[in-house]
Amino acid sequence: MGFITVLSLLAIVPLCLSGKTYGGGGYLYPQFYDHSCPKAQEIVKHFVAKAVAEDPRMAASLLRLHFHDCFVKGCDASILLDSSGTIISEKRSNPNRDSARGFEVIDEIKAAIEKVCPHTVSCADIMALAARDSTVLAGGPNWDVPLGRRDSRDASLSGSNNNIPAPNNTFQTILTKFKLQSLDIVDLVALSGSHTIGNARCTSFRQRLYNQAGNGKPDYTLDQSYAAHLRTHCPKSGGDQNLFFLDFVSPVKFDNSYFKNLLAYKGLLSSDEVLFTKNAESRELVKTYAYNQELFFQQFAKSMIKMGNISPLTGYKGEIRKYCRKVNAY
Repeated sequence: MGFITVLSLLAIVPLCLSGKTYGGGGYLYPQFYDHSCPKAQEIVKHFVAKAVAEDPRMAASLLRLHFHDCFVKGCDASILLDSSGTIISEKRSNPNRDSARGFEVIDEIKAAIEKVCPHTVSCADIMALAARDSTVLAGGPNWDVPLGRRDSRDASLSGSNNNIPAPNNTFQTILTKFKLQSLDIVDLVALSGSHTIGNARCTSFRQRLYNQAGNGKPDYTLDQSYAAHLRTHCPKSGGDQNLFFLDFVSPVKFDNSYFKNLLAYKGLLSSDEVLFTKNAESRELVKTYAYNQELFFQQFAKSMIKMGNISPLTGYKGEIRKYCRKVNAY
């Protein structure tokens, strides 16, 4: 079935997005806490709104946190665990060190929910809800989040280093990392659209400005006037932590301008621009989303649900942590 046909069907039958999703020996469904903790979603929404009002960048940070969690051992809140005993925290990995944020927001949500419904709502589900609420607050699509995940009792530093796509990865490497999670090229392009909000550090794209192919020359697929602007705050050395908008047109609004930027060769990260320059199928998807925001929103919601169903712990697997940063003591 063709990509456009699938999206047309989604437009006609939006309820497909709220159905049960299977995995991990059980299934996830939006109504999971309707009886055991009916106020859970309301609490998450309240604290996410409060955090984003105080710091608009937090919307992108919470969305990224869910993505970086799901790509390592599944959506099990392993990224939240601090180092202790035999656990080496994923927070130390290259993709997360000095950049993953939002942990305090998750802590605040968890504490509030524990007061109302102790030992009921998982940290993994809180992260999935926070990612959805962040998207909506930034102006993006809404969707019913399938729930019922449980929390892991361990973390994987090596998984975090190896499984999460890096800004300098080739298109094929990025696609392979998505396929390892049972996500396809449509999911890759749609989920990359989350870079319509948020920031990236100078160190994440410096090579594009000065030495993309090891020959001392900038990336020819980067608009040169845009590159000159970026060089003013991202020097050859120093300034590693300087922040830049991933989407300079509408940096805190969730829309399709990210894809329009790619068409103009103004994607910030190499991993962004390769979607338009290195593969014919992904190039057509970029064009489709650049010209039709509604199609992008529909597919983004669908792909977020799909990503949120990567290897969930359900039933009696894992646990419901009391504190998201550490496993329960038995």
